[in-house]
Amino acid sequence: MSSSTSSPLLTRQHVLRALRQLERDDQPLAASTVYDLVYRGRRYPPRAVAQLAYRLANDDAAATWPLGSGAPTNRLLEKLDFTIATKRPTLANSSLDGDVAEQDKLTDLYTGRPSRQPMRALKVTAAAEPVAAYVSGPAYDRAQAEQEVFIGPEKLDAALAGLRRRKNLLLQGPPGTGKTFLARRLAWLELGAQDAARTELVQFHPSYSYEDFVQGFRPDAGGKFRLTDGLLVQLCRRAAQDPARPYFLLIDELNRGNVSRIFGELLLLLEADKRGPAHAVALPYAPAGTHFFVPENLYVIGTMNTADRSLTPLDYALRRRFAFVELEPEFGPAFQDFLRQQGVGTEIIEQTVSRLTELNQTIADDPDLGPDFRIGHSYFCQPPTQPEEIVGWLRLILEQEIAPLLTEYWLDEPAKAAAAKRRLLA
Repeated sequence: MSSSTSSPLLTRQHVLRALRQLERDDQPLAASTVYDLVYRGRRYPPRAVAQLAYRLANDDAAATWPLGSGAPTNRLLEKLDFTIATKRPTLANSSLDGDVAEQDKLTDLYTGRPSRQPMRALKVTAAAEPVAAYVSGPAYDRAQAEQEVFIGPEKLDAALAGLRRRKNLLLQGPPGTGKTFLARRLAWLELGAQDAARTELVQFHPSYSYEDFVQGFRPDAGGKFRLTDGLLVQLCRRAAQDPARPYFLLIDELNRGNVSRIFGELLLLLEADKRGPAHAVALPYAPAGTHFFVPENLYVIGTMNTADRSLTPLDYALRRRFAFVELEPEFGPAFQDFLRQQGVGTEIIEQTVSRLTELNQTIADDPDLGPDFRIGHSYFCQPPTQPEEIVGWLRLILEQEIAPLLTEYWLDEPAKAAAAKRRLLA
C-alpha cells in the first residue's frame, strides 16, 4: 500500500486496535533503543506498534511498515495524538534516528542455523543484599564509655538525660569531633550491650528519599514494582514486637538530606508524646485501613556537621522534636591519656595539643569562619602501633589532611592560609 494525502498510512483507530491486541494477547515485543510510545502507563516500541497497526489496517500479516524507525515513525504517531518519550538522555545536536535505524538492521544479520532443540529455560537467581548477622555483642557499661569518649561525666549525663526525655537526640559540632562514635556509645549504654540486633545506622544524603526511609515502590528481582517498607518502618516493627527493650536508630549526617521530605508526615510521630498506637497515621502508599505508629521504645540519635555551608539549616519543626548536644574538639587530659596508652611520646602529645589549640583559636576568632570550623580530635585517634612510625604519622596527618582543609577555609585569603600552615608544620 502506498501512502498519499487522501489515504493516510494509519489512523488513530488502527493504532488503538493494535495496542488493544498487544494488551489482550500480552505479546512480548523487542524493546526499542531510544524511544517509547507511552499509552495508559505502559511503554511500547513505536515502530513495532506501527508495524502491527499497519498489518491490521491492511488485513495482511506479511505487510511491511514503509517508514523508518525514529523520527519518521514517531512524527506520524505524534500526529495521531500519541505520546512518544525518550528512554534516556541524549546529547545535543546528535543524530539518534540513524542509530535506531541501524539497530533495526541488526535483525537481518546471520546469527547461525536455527537449532532444532527446544530452548531450555534459564535459571534466574534473584539478586539480594547480604543479610547482616544480627548478633548481640559483649556487655557495655558506664566505665567503658568514660574510657572511650573524651567528654566529661557531666556532659555524658546531660546527653543521656536529653535522650531519655525527648527520645530524639542530635549531636552537632565541627567535623572530627567524634559525633558518630559517641552516638554508638550512647546507644550501647542504654542497651547495656553492643547489640547490633537493636541498632540500625543510616546516613542521609541528597538522593535519600521518603521511599527509601519510610515506604515506597521498588523494583524486585522480576522487574516488577512492589510496595516495600523502608528502614524506619522495619525497625519500628521490630521494636513494637519487643516493647520491654529499647531500640535505636542512628542517623549519620542528618542535615545532608532533605529532612522534611525524608520524614514526611512522620515528623509528628517523632515527638515523645506522640508515640504508640493511639497516634497512628495512615501512610500514603500503604493499603487502605492500615496505620503506622512509632513505638515508645524507639530512640533516634542523629549527627550534624555544623561546618558545611552547603547544607540547609534544619527547620524549626524538626528542631523542636530533638534535644541538642554541642560537641567540641577535645584535646584535654582524656585525649592526652589516650595517646599515652597508645604509645605516643609526651613530647609529641604536647606538640600536637599546643599546635591544634592555637590553630583552633585562630579559626574561632576569624569572622568568616568561627567555632564551627575548628579542627576535631578524631584525626589523631588511630596512631600506628610501631613507635618509630609515630613522628611520620603525625607529620602526614598535618600535611595531607589538615593543611588542605586550611587552604579551603581561606581560599580567598591565601596569605592567611599559608601563615596558618607554616605555624602548624613548623
